[in-house]
Amino acid sequence: MSGYPIPRAESTHHRLYEFAKTALIKIFVHPYATVCDLYCGGGADAEKWDGAQISHYVGIDVLSSGINEVKEAWGSQRKGFTAEFFEADPCTDNLETQLQEKSIQADLVCCLQHLQLGFETEEKARRLLNNVSSLLKPGGYFFGITPDSSTIWAKYQKNVEAYHNRASSMKPNIVPNCIRSETYMITFEIEEEKFPFFGKKYQLKFASDVSAETHCLVHFPSLIRLAREAGLEYIEIQNLTEFYDDNKSQFAGMMANAGPNLVDPRGRLLPRSYDILGLYTTFIFQKPDPDVAPPLTTPLLQDGSYNHDEADVSRQP
Repeated sequence: MSGYPIPRAESTHHRLYEFAKTALIKIFVHPYATVCDLYCGGGADAEKWDGAQISHYVGIDVLSSGINEVKEAWGSQRKGFTAEFFEADPCTDNLETQLQEKSIQADLVCCLQHLQLGFETEEKARRLLNNVSSLLKPGGYFFGITPDSSTIWAKYQKNVEAYHNRASSMKPNIVPNCIRSETYMITFEIEEEKFPFFGKKYQLKFASDVSAETHCLVHFPSLIRLAREAGLEYIEIQNLTEFYDDNKSQFAGMMANAGPNLVDPRGRLLPRSYDILGLYTTFIFQKPDPDVAPPLTTPLLQDGSYNHDEADVSRQP
């Protein structure tokens, strides 16, 4: 099956993540679009954008080294789109003011990594979403990938519950805040019964990685609430395993080409692929265009008494 090139990264985790980004771009990005890529550093996606036949690319990253990597990837061979790059932090800088002279209006804004940086504080999340709204044209979409906090929190709570149920027979120095599987380990800093809306940090380490990365859980109801306040309407948040199953006929061949031992001959995810993809979710928002259609309605969520387990964890495998 034809598709965008997927880098043959060393680990199963990186192969699956590159596949997910490629699949999402293939679905959402239309030819001749102007795309704004937040936290674009790394340069691994230049071929994906070229394959999507976009007309203009705007790369924004907080690190000058990240910007340079993307510039180098874009300039290494002639691409079919123009590009410009800005060093800025979407979670702290006012991009509308900073890029005012450029008058950037994007058809699509994406955040394929590091959305969770905005959930260190409510102020950062609010700034990020206001920046997205200012960059988007009416009718445009904001989409991307982030760790699935519903799945992670459910695994964590099951782990804590099992620990307390067996506490009398266990050694007192065993800590319940570590989630382990064959492919990854997640460690929380402190034990908490309730899902904090902001600032809940954890360490994620895959078996192939030298060191762990620090992340913040993304509290989806707060994401939806703050997005709405910024003028963005919620479309969908979907675990990557469900996203793959819904689009399996389109992407099974591409997944098989991404590397060995990811899917079975029928295109179904093998257990390790399911385990890794299940840690991530897509998110999709839209900036309504009042001239085309009435704004989409977003379900009301009760921030104060919201039960994260009952409302979101139903998506967990």
